[in-house]
Amino acid sequence: SLRYDPPVTRRATSSLLAFLLVAVACGDDPASGPGTGLIDTFDGVTAVESGYSNGHVKNPSYQQVCGGDTGHVEVVKVSFDADRITLAEVLEIFFHIHDPTTLNRQGNDVGTQYRSGIYVFSEAQKRTAEQAKASYGDALKAAGRGDVTTEILGAPAFYYAEDYHQQYLAKNPGGYCGLGGTGVS
Repeated sequence: SLRYDPPVTRRATSSLLAFLLVAVACGDDPASGPGTGLIDTFDGVTAVESGYSNGHVKNPSYQQVCGGDTGHVEVVKVSFDADRITLAEVLEIFFHIHDPTTLNRQGNDVGTQYRSGIYVFSEAQKRTAEQAKASYGDALKAAGRGDVTTEILGAPAFYYAEDYHQQYLAKNPGGYCGLGGTGVS
């Protein structure tokens, strides 16, 4: 895997391109089509790439991450055009496509590599993420659901996942993806 240390933002033509790391396995897949809730199906999201982050081993493999000894979480790096979709909107998608109330779990996938997390590149992103987490937490509480377990941290190093993990469901139609929201808006 290659290490990726993105800048907070950069100018691309006339649009602001921003980066965010979020912990959702298989969130990079458009296989089910627009409107399904997967991150890269939304207008303004320019790229979503699978990888590993927030661990203590350089260039981990999938097998190492799944072994639970590297500390990494499976993440997707979301690149988006801030002129077309806001960070708050990206975070709303993030909270709706998985269950952030389950600690170290997404669907049938269990382990610390499946924890819910948002890894930010600036204080402004951190404030927006904390506001989104609080707002979604209030909605969950009103619906009688558990507390949000999502960690919000400064973005650590990002390592690209192996090629077979990029666009996984597009390459494996009918493959398993443990994402499932809470049904709470």
